[in-house]
Amino acid sequence: MASPGASPTASPGESAAPVTIGFDLDMTLIDSRPGIHATWRRLSAETGVRIDADLAVSRLGPPLHHELSYWFAEQDIPEAAARYRSLYPHYAIEPTPALAGAREALDAVRAAGGRALVVTAKHQASAQLHLDHLGLEPYRLIGELWAEGKAEALLAHRAAAYVGDHVGDVRGARMAGVVSVAVATGPCSAAELTEAGADLVLPDLTAFPRWLREFTPA
Repeated sequence: MASPGASPTASPGESAAPVTIGFDLDMTLIDSRPGIHATWRRLSAETGVRIDADLAVSRLGPPLHHELSYWFAEQDIPEAAARYRSLYPHYAIEPTPALAGAREALDAVRAAGGRALVVTAKHQASAQLHLDHLGLEPYRLIGELWAEGKAEALLAHRAAAYVGDHVGDVRGARMAGVVSVAVATGPCSAAELTEAGADLVLPDLTAFPRWLREFTPA
């Protein structure tokens, strides 16, 4: 695994490739709780199914069908998921702000000559709406990958590190063999993130640019 003190591995006379840093989306770059809360409330009103929106937004991270399984019978999940996603653009985008330091984190990667990659469990079309609305511009967005599944994208894009707020994000980074940088802005505490194997836990993304300046990828 790469480490913050590792040395570059480019051959003599060969330019090093741009460093790719991966980021999670929900509760890492954006605070999607207000919008998701509103969407759950609307879905509940339409379907007549009791959904505790407060509880749902307290455990963001896993894919949508994980949360739906708490409220809907298995055979009803596909229809509920389709309706949730159709409601999402109307209820979830406008109320969702960027988290503190999110813009600066992406800017820091670009300023260092690197590439910011967003890898999220969220439906890709929904994730793109958030990025467009907030003016956040990674070089690539990859959706619908969760936990260890995120390693697929991290490896494909030769990421050096992955930044996320959930223990699932830590597992994805570990699976890919990249540095796991965790931020304690989501449902998982700093202690939980450390126990899961994060190489570094930051209070939020405002501390990221300083870390990046000191980071030398393997």
